[in-house]
Amino acid sequence: ICRECESSLMRLKIDCIDLYQIHWPSPEDDIEEGWRTMAELKEEGLVKHIGVSNFNAEQMKRAQSIAPIESLQPPYSMLRRGIEKEILPFCMKHDIGVIVYSPMLSGMLSGAMTRERALNLPQNDWRRNNKEFQEPRLSNNLELVELLRVIGKKHGALPGEVAVAWTLLHPGVTAAIVGGRSAEQVEGTIGAGTLNLSKEEADAIEGFIAAMPE
Repeated sequence: ICRECESSLMRLKIDCIDLYQIHWPSPEDDIEEGWRTMAELKEEGLVKHIGVSNFNAEQMKRAQSIAPIESLQPPYSMLRRGIEKEILPFCMKHDIGVIVYSPMLSGMLSGAMTRERALNLPQNDWRRNNKEFQEPRLSNNLELVELLRVIGKKHGALPGEVAVAWTLLHPGVTAAIVGGRSAEQVEGTIGAGTLNLSKEEADAIEGFIAAMPE
């Protein structure tokens, strides 16, 4: 961890990193040792804030016993809501900022995914083996996207922007990370930051998701 931090400082040509996070709790047996090192980096002034990514509530408790966690970076979207049960409540209770990733579920909710594209992803694309990109869930997910498209039109927004804005509705979510490979993709999601969904729109999305087959 120290070596990687020093290398990052050199590459970025800075004296201090604003936010430094442990990306995965792996190996799990080393969580305490790793977090202790993160705390030392903060004490030394090499980083301003320290956080974790992909940790569950129990793993965060272990780290919290050593030093406060300032941020968590978990996956979260309409189709991947596991953090709502324990992780988000834990973060709200302990004042931990939550920066969610994959709010469009790797493109499924972007509005650009089609059935043909999903079923013909390259062999080396990990999404080929993801159930959300396979039938029968694929058709249900694409129907959800059409609902997002209808809602988005009222705001001059794309489905992906609605999907990202939805994650920001949760009081425990601080921000959302949106990946983009081109300026065009960024233009297609940047509006999520100022898109305010109404309660009726949020309820419509919630109702649709609740009715989707498991």
